[in-house]
Amino acid sequence: MENIENIETLEKIYIIQPVLDASYKDLQTEAVSLIESAGAAYAGTIYPQIREVNPATYIGAGKLAELKERLDGLDVTILFNGELTPSQTLNISSALDGKKVIDRTTLILAIFAKNAKTSEGKLQVELAQLKYMYPRLKGKGEALSRLGGGIGTRGPGETKLETDRRRIRMRISYLEEKLRSLENRRNLLRTRRKKSAVFTISLVGYTNTGKSTLLNLLTDADVYAEDKLFATLDPTSRKFSIDGTDFILTDTVGFLRELPHNLISAFRSTLESALDCDLALVVCDAACDYEMQLRTTLDTLREMHFDAPYIIVMNKSENITSHLGYPADCVFISAKTGIGIDGLKREILAKFREKFTEAHLKVPYSAMGRYNKLRRFLAEKEIGYDEEGADIRARIPNIHLAKFSDFYRHP
Repeated sequence: MENIENIETLEKIYIIQPVLDASYKDLQTEAVSLIESAGAAYAGTIYPQIREVNPATYIGAGKLAELKERLDGLDVTILFNGELTPSQTLNISSALDGKKVIDRTTLILAIFAKNAKTSEGKLQVELAQLKYMYPRLKGKGEALSRLGGGIGTRGPGETKLETDRRRIRMRISYLEEKLRSLENRRNLLRTRRKKSAVFTISLVGYTNTGKSTLLNLLTDADVYAEDKLFATLDPTSRKFSIDGTDFILTDTVGFLRELPHNLISAFRSTLESALDCDLALVVCDAACDYEMQLRTTLDTLREMHFDAPYIIVMNKSENITSHLGYPADCVFISAKTGIGIDGLKREILAKFREKFTEAHLKVPYSAMGRYNKLRRFLAEKEIGYDEEGADIRARIPNIHLAKFSDFYRHP
């Protein structure tokens, strides 16, 4: 638990949560989690009910005057839980005596900047930040110069935003070219991996549903996992086996409702690389709003033209007593306790069954050298020896069956 001194030094954020439909409560709860993930402190929320968006201030002058009175004398940053135009940001700040105003996209960008660990992740965040901030520059940076420090003014793409538009355009072009070269390199690695015939599985789903914890459990890895939104940003791949068959498991950045288009665009190449898989595990939090999580994830996957098979995994189900109302074909697990993991492994193998052949091989001793060179293309289940050679029961990917034609006996 943080001590009082640490809490006092945190940036305090007050939320404007416009009430447009019934989803506002869930959006506000999510905003509080985003604030905590950014390393700031939640200071309160105002819920202005609006019939239509005011083009100048979004919520209207009257509601801003009410908020100004409520926040008089408080040192807080204002989070508008939606997306603001550059002029709306300036007008709201002006109406609130120059208080710093950020929107939901700026907050998410700040979290991404904080959590990016790899060089490619940092480049992607910087590109997203610059593309988002560029139209918000006024003259020599007036729109940003009044923001001061804290969230929305930190990160790899926010250190030199006072420079002119020409230099920012040049930086954007450089980053795009750099990321293209990294994408080409990643495509080569992906092609090489496909040739090795190791099947690939991607973990996808809403942020903070336990994907990293599941990766750690399946692969005995120690990937960073924390109960915060966007704790994992950079894709992470690890090898693991089920019943002698090898797989590559990749963890991906979590999705979110109305994830800013700049972020989807910036991370599209990385996501597409991760989603170029043989199978996806769509991970949901069974104890939360799994319907929204599943809908958001599947909508995002459709946006990216994802067409691989998938398994719906209901994680954090250790305290779920009834499975009524859940998707009929989902698998219930707990990555934290290990409940249901054996069943998940069986489902994974079932999805790949049509790609394998259970084969019986007879390898003479004189051919063992040749067989040993091919060994990496199959999974041995049983092996015995007699006077003629090795008697092997194996699982062979169908694309490699021809390599073993000299040894193949019968299924």
